[in-house]
Amino acid sequence: MPAVVLIGAQWGDEGKGKATDLLGPRLDYVVKFNGGNNAGHTVVIDGDKYALHLLPSGILTPGVIPVIANGVVIDLEVLFEELDGLSRRGVDVSNLRVSANAHIITPYHRVLDRVTERFLGKRQIGTTGRGIGPTYADKINRAGIRVQDLFDKNILQQKVEGALEQKNHLLLKVYNRRAIGVTEVVDELLSYVERLRPLVADTSLLLHQALNRGETVLFEGGQATMLDVDHGTYPFVTSSNATSGGAVTGSGIAPNRIDRIIAVVKAYTTRVGAGPFPTELCDEWGEFLSERGHEFGTTTGRRRRTGWYDAPITRYCARINGVTDFVLTKLDVLTGLERIPVCVAYEVDGNRRDEVPVSQSDFHHATPIYQEFPGWTEDISGVRTFHELPVNAQNYVLALENMGGTRISAIGVGPGREQIIVRHDLLG
Repeated sequence: MPAVVLIGAQWGDEGKGKATDLLGPRLDYVVKFNGGNNAGHTVVIDGDKYALHLLPSGILTPGVIPVIANGVVIDLEVLFEELDGLSRRGVDVSNLRVSANAHIITPYHRVLDRVTERFLGKRQIGTTGRGIGPTYADKINRAGIRVQDLFDKNILQQKVEGALEQKNHLLLKVYNRRAIGVTEVVDELLSYVERLRPLVADTSLLLHQALNRGETVLFEGGQATMLDVDHGTYPFVTSSNATSGGAVTGSGIAPNRIDRIIAVVKAYTTRVGAGPFPTELCDEWGEFLSERGHEFGTTTGRRRRTGWYDAPITRYCARINGVTDFVLTKLDVLTGLERIPVCVAYEVDGNRRDEVPVSQSDFHHATPIYQEFPGWTEDISGVRTFHELPVNAQNYVLALENMGGTRISAIGVGPGREQIIVRHDLLG
């Protein structure tokens, strides 16, 4: 049975939760391997909407063991708020496992994130202000606090003291903010220990043993390829590796255990926050996609920037991640358009570029070269097989598949769990 990586192909919000939910009954484990509560998955089950921010979306499927792996940064307040919210709605959350090596978002990380972003002014990156970046920075600087540190008060005290000795100077002298007390941070973190203790495990070993038993493990990425800290539109990116390689380092499994890599891509393009976006629409068509697609962030509520489908980005995603299957979502949003433009290349300084420019400056100034496809007017929300789609919708999907160079194995035609067309077995 396979180890499967599921990632976003664009700038996030592609509908990865829906793809996870589609596979849910065939999964044994679902693993979150990067990011924190700075991104969200929305899953609709029998008309009920579930918005998840930190938890793997597999937690909604009975029998699946959800895992928060070592590559994630954890806000404990958010973690237990989400768990309590799901429990009140009758969801069994008792199977959750949390890596002892995952890093903790502290109160000072959240403060630093917000004041730093304000300090940047017009150069703001567009972070969520939830402390993700500063926590990853401490991790790389070897000054982070891990889950396991909470179970040794002396170590925790020493680490918080060491961190605040530097950060309070920054808060006081640069940002003109009050200093943060060591005791208040330590006490807040220790208040979660008893609830956290039964959830903590050596998740790398847990997943290794599961794969040896032939069980199916899905590694669910937060954010998306174009937000990857190494391979995205830097510096307008997240602070972790959201690509398939991040599943290996972020969970502690070996690269040769991965069998399939599934990328989720919208039938158009969106992004949240600042940064280049060649196909962005600041006109009535942008409004159309935003309203029809309900393009507001699951975590932040921010309105997403919208644009037409960008084929070079999809090809880039396929190459960087080694994609075996694409899941195309929100095809139904395009219903009613007479013509649907697709970006097939860029123009940069008068020259055609068929691939994503390596230079950030070139990408920022890239002008889309569009090819238009005829649209359709028929309601496709109830369609469940590819051949039932209007011919123009079929042709649109096949054109995107050809441009991406990788098969489109499933197509979302609505927000509901059942509103999906399966063309190829995602696990086969």
